[in-house]
Amino acid sequence: MKVKRLDSGGVAFKIIAYSVTGIFSLLALYPVVYAFSASISGKMAYEFGDVVLFPKDVNFAVYNYLFNNKTFWLSYINTLFYTVFGTAWSMIISSCGAYALAKTKLLFRRQFNLFIVFTMWFSAGMIPTYLNYYNMGVNNRWGFVFAFGIQAFNIILLRSYFETIPAEVSEAAMIDGANEFQVFFKIYVPMSTAPIITVSLFYATNRWNGYFWANLLLRDEADAPLQVAMRRLIEYYSQFADNSPLELPFATDSYMFAILVCSIIPVLIIYPFIQKYFARGTSLGGVKG
Repeated sequence: MKVKRLDSGGVAFKIIAYSVTGIFSLLALYPVVYAFSASISGKMAYEFGDVVLFPKDVNFAVYNYLFNNKTFWLSYINTLFYTVFGTAWSMIISSCGAYALAKTKLLFRRQFNLFIVFTMWFSAGMIPTYLNYYNMGVNNRWGFVFAFGIQAFNIILLRSYFETIPAEVSEAAMIDGANEFQVFFKIYVPMSTAPIITVSLFYATNRWNGYFWANLLLRDEADAPLQVAMRRLIEYYSQFADNSPLELPFATDSYMFAILVCSIIPVLIIYPFIQKYFARGTSLGGVKG
């Protein structure tokens, strides 16, 4: 097989593209590296500004202190709960809705699509939305999971991909005796692995990083997710930053950075395994190969 050689313009383009990508990758990675370095650096080294990239006077006292904090672990479990069950609930509704909207024989299909898209253009506003959630009693774990079930944009993404699956496939299955549920779960879902995982990642990331509505609606501290608990812990320990009556074996900021590092660990672990699906899923609605 003859390998096609790039001309000078192609080589120059690749060098520039790889260089720019590498620089931006390092810039994106730096905050994560710095946060970890600051969390394990000694108190004096951090307060005197000696930590720039690599840690100084390494010790893990802050993580030992953090892992013995029951509030931190409870909020971590809450976030896992909201992410796992919330993402599952969102995907069930979104994928079933997208499947129905992808069917040309659906009665009032155009009107349903317009109704969903309309919610992306206009909203009632933050205060009416808050009052609506408040009156529905969205102030506990399960209420929070169900209330934020879907996003119109994700339904549109899945619907666009489902429309690329030939109708002849489902028609052939129905001739063989399959019903709509069997067609959906045994044909559409297996053929749509990449977009389903991509949209699941969107939902999971939104659930994992959820702060604003959780802070407003979840009144019980025992129901608070990690992001809300993190903010409260940071506010609590920030009061000891100067002239602290509480003698900590580490810098106050190191505690904050330790919480940040722990909050991104699951994302760093899971993302490499689904990266290939995410790369393919970014072409949702395009030509299916």
